[in-house]
Amino acid sequence: MKPIYSKAQLEYLRAKTKFENKASTLEKKIEMTRKTREITQEVMEGLVMETGFHDAYNELMLSENQLIEWSHSTVKHEKTYRENKQPIEQMYQNLNTSPEMRAQIIELAMKIR
Repeated sequence: MKPIYSKAQLEYLRAKTKFENKASTLEKKIEMTRKTREITQEVMEGLVMETGFHDAYNELMLSENQLIEWSHSTVKHEKTYRENKQPIEQMYQNLNTSPEMRAQIIELAMKIR
């Protein structure tokens, strides 16, 4: 049976897929460009914009933030939250100071049904 996702989860999946596709395209462009010229900061910035990687990254960050916000409000209705309120709130407070914590929260948010 196919899982049912919330709007925030679907948007995150869409943005993540787009980001991964643009990252792959960017890598290929870098390799092709490297054969003909040096990859300077200016060249890299041009490739990032040309491939749409920058926009895909921004969309991914926005969708991650919306997913985190959605999960934080959704999890408050769960029994587990009421039993572990302090550690869970601590996780959400530290999400912007620790990339590992942010990734963990996103992973957990994708498991909410």
